[in-house]
Amino acid sequence: MATYENLLLDLNNGILTITINRADKLNALNVDTIGEIKNAIQQVYDNTEVKGAIFTGAGAKAFVAGADIAEIAELSEVNARSFAERGQEVFAMIERCNKPVIAAVNGFALGGGCELAMACHMRVASDNARFGQPEVNLGVIPGYGGTQRLTQLIGKGKAMELMMTGDMIAAEEAKALGLVNHVVAQEDLMSKCVEIMEKIMSKAPLAIGLVIDCVNAVFDKDENGYQTEANSFARCCTSEDFVEGTNAFLEKRKPVFKGL
Repeated sequence: MATYENLLLDLNNGILTITINRADKLNALNVDTIGEIKNAIQQVYDNTEVKGAIFTGAGAKAFVAGADIAEIAELSEVNARSFAERGQEVFAMIERCNKPVIAAVNGFALGGGCELAMACHMRVASDNARFGQPEVNLGVIPGYGGTQRLTQLIGKGKAMELMMTGDMIAAEEAKALGLVNHVVAQEDLMSKCVEIMEKIMSKAPLAIGLVIDCVNAVFDKDENGYQTEANSFARCCTSEDFVEGTNAFLEKRKPVFKGL
């Protein structure tokens, strides 16, 4: 594993925990941290020992409380566009990863933090978590995909309201809206994420990756999601894991998947 200034990485039993480690800044995302997240998620893609990843924030107050305002304040039109596009690129890598990625939201998930959580495949929140896209308070809008993913997750009307008012919502409301999968006590947050991850890791890795592809295809205007599903289904049926899974079912035993 590479070393990082702003992240802590821990690989345990196939699960890579990626902790945004800027607790004194409420884990705010700066340009360097975005670059490190890109490198870390690339390890998830490339390292065969990694079966899934969990993003969380250092400390008990924040997952990621936003972007680094000092950096944003210095942006011009030209570098603002590249600033947004770089963040979108990194968060798209998370969204498209063929291994499961869970956000363990342990406090404030605001601005870029909410966008990071939404780029993950699912979100588990502690009961003290707060979500929001308050960028209008600074005279800007979400730039790392927030306008798109928040709308996809909770619908146009509520997404419009949250982004135009800049309001924060509590974890239980986020769950009711479909933004969050589970809400648990903070002390149970990581164990709940590990529980979900271990259940996913017990399934066929190829099938898990293709589920991610097919669900993402729903929101890709250039892709026929039904055709993607049919192609992916056919691909599964040529795999060794398909043979193992069907045989195990017929033989009334647990399958042993190898990702082949």
